[in-house]
Amino acid sequence: MRLRLGSALSLVCLSAVFSFTWYAARSGNEGTDLDVYQSQFLELHQRLLFAEKENQKRSHELNSVLNEIKRVVGERTNVSTNVTDSAKWNMLSVASRLPVHLTNIQYYLPHLQEHEDGIYPNVVIGQGRTGVSLVMGIPTVRREKQTYLMGTLNSLFFEMSAKQKNDCVIVIFVAEVDTEYVNSIAENIRSSFPSEVFSGALEVISPPASYYPQLSNLKETFGDSKDRVRWRAKQNLDYSFLMLYAQPKGTFYLQLEDDIVAKPDYIQTIKDFAEQQSSNDWMILEFSQLGFIGKLFRSRDLPLIVEFFLMFYKDKPIDWLLDHLLWVKVCNPERDAKHCERQKAYLRISYKPSLFQHVGIYSSLAGKIQNLKDKYFGKNQLFKAHVNPPAKVSTSLKVFQHFTLEKAYRGMECFWAFAPVAGDYILFSFFQPQKIERYLFKSGNMEHPGDKLFNSTVEVLPADETNLQPANNNAQHFKTTEDGYLQIDTFENGIADGVISPSIGKIYALRLSVHSSSPMWVLLNEIFLQT
Repeated sequence: MRLRLGSALSLVCLSAVFSFTWYAARSGNEGTDLDVYQSQFLELHQRLLFAEKENQKRSHELNSVLNEIKRVVGERTNVSTNVTDSAKWNMLSVASRLPVHLTNIQYYLPHLQEHEDGIYPNVVIGQGRTGVSLVMGIPTVRREKQTYLMGTLNSLFFEMSAKQKNDCVIVIFVAEVDTEYVNSIAENIRSSFPSEVFSGALEVISPPASYYPQLSNLKETFGDSKDRVRWRAKQNLDYSFLMLYAQPKGTFYLQLEDDIVAKPDYIQTIKDFAEQQSSNDWMILEFSQLGFIGKLFRSRDLPLIVEFFLMFYKDKPIDWLLDHLLWVKVCNPERDAKHCERQKAYLRISYKPSLFQHVGIYSSLAGKIQNLKDKYFGKNQLFKAHVNPPAKVSTSLKVFQHFTLEKAYRGMECFWAFAPVAGDYILFSFFQPQKIERYLFKSGNMEHPGDKLFNSTVEVLPADETNLQPANNNAQHFKTTEDGYLQIDTFENGIADGVISPSIGKIYALRLSVHSSSPMWVLLNEIFLQT
């Protein structure tokens, strides 16, 4: 359509030039008539340029409509093929979604009138997943001293079920315009989370440089320095861009930050809490008491929220603006502050204990140190104790500080060791042959989710040597090691959980064997041998 209009514009302008020249030549009046027709020609030219600009705008709007249609079709497909007893989580308010784009954005960011492509993201990684229950948005920027993003993603994906991964999208918004830096973050994410990237559960986007207005001449308010005012204004714009991108992807939107840890099974907890609400009047469900962390919104409400943020992005921090929005909606200026707080409590409902904790120390604002902690988060359970049968425990791994294997086996704390190499082992030798029915080994935890056992196996040493003979049908299902152990299981995502075949009988020992070196340390947060 643009090509056609552009061609039409050229033809019309060319025709007008010939007509004007021919008329001027015939009239012989090169004075007043020339000025009149030249003025008319320039006016025509401006009108056609305006028409072309309007056509480009309509083209963008049509693309937005097309994307919305695709989203609705994908969402309905998802709902029709995944209807379960928790269908309310998926289907709540699907029919009343608002358009994907914010039509008034140029009023608040007038420079976009000259940069209409400024609101279209650069999708660095993404499969275009839509129709999910939950979209999680994480803005991230370059930090001077330390980055926390990989730890945050490890925590969010830690023990997330396959079903939950298929029904969510985590969008990383790299709020930088340095292409090299953005690509380096994307490559790090791609190599660290290949399956999540391939499935579409993880996306990486960045803004075009033309999205941001001039931020160097902002008014200094609330005693903040010029750098801090610029930082918080840009942060407001970053949140707004991310929310608008995420809005058509799912039913709910969860705002997070790039320096947090999450509690186990946080997705199920959020889902249950949202379904338990007796009224649909709420606007925010809070799963953290700090700043803008852990705030859940209905996606249909995001355009309104973003529009309010953009109105005042220069004036106040994002969490203040959110509170002001609630005040505007429900507070009566003729009543006192207590009445206002009671009214806002219907729109903003908090869940306790908090599901997310802030762990970053070095702020994205240069030179700022922040030791903010959510007092309602409590302590993450870093290990789980069990009563295990008496055994002598040993390991070839180099133990870190006091986190010994003996204490972990007795349920006192976790076992933590330096990076393993091929051939390392963890051994449990029983004083008397034991009939072990079930075993469970979990590696890594919420604070150190990457310290897992990789390429490792579970092996047992049967007490009855006849079980090791190839002629015995019970032994042919297991690979036998040179020292007589049977390999019965392999660690998957840092976990080995299974039963020992009754045909193996009693065992002298159970061993965890490492078959390749790893750059990561090893942490066992749970050891359970059920007799």
